[in-house]
Amino acid sequence: MLTIDGPSGAGKGTVSRMVASRLGWHYLDSGALYRAVGVAASWANLDLSDSAALVRCAFDTTVTFREQAGAEMRVIVNGVDATDELRLETTGAVASAIAAIPEVRSALKERQRAFRVAPGLVADGRDMGTVIFPDAPYKVFLTASAEERAERRYKQLKDKGVSVTIDGLLREILARDARDAQRTVAPLRPAEDAVLIDTTGLAIDAVVQRVLALVPTPVA
Repeated sequence: MLTIDGPSGAGKGTVSRMVASRLGWHYLDSGALYRAVGVAASWANLDLSDSAALVRCAFDTTVTFREQAGAEMRVIVNGVDATDELRLETTGAVASAIAAIPEVRSALKERQRAFRVAPGLVADGRDMGTVIFPDAPYKVFLTASAEERAERRYKQLKDKGVSVTIDGLLREILARDARDAQRTVAPLRPAEDAVLIDTTGLAIDAVVQRVLALVPTPVA
């Protein structure tokens, strides 16, 4: 069991998928669950200040992950492929707001823990090592400068044809960092026993190798 936490744009999604593939383990994108609830809430035109409605949405939303050989994993929300919508910055902002609601986090906690099956799991998110899997034998916290994270997101979104600006992305990233770090429940922070890796200026392969070096023997 390996947890990889960190802020948006630190590279944890890409690194986690590559590490899981190298180890032959399962992969959990916990952020996709919150984004899925955010998408479902948007589809239902729910008021983000109505916490009771959002909690019901968290319980009622069905989310499945569809693996594709050599292609991006697809995320199916209530029977609809919402993968592209999940990656929008606006969806991330909604997910961040929803994630600050304690009852929503509680509703999704057991769903995330159910992913922990043999032969092992790589779980990426913001509270995987602190709240969801505090007993994980291996924990990593990835970070990078806000400027580099904005550049990475800019390239990703431009490649998908999404019109964005680096300045706008930087403002959104800084705002989300503040929300995630200041929320009262499961704030974004490294677990005490996590290994911190600053990915600023590092190639993805270099980060993957650093993480794999921490897991000498596959342990579920």
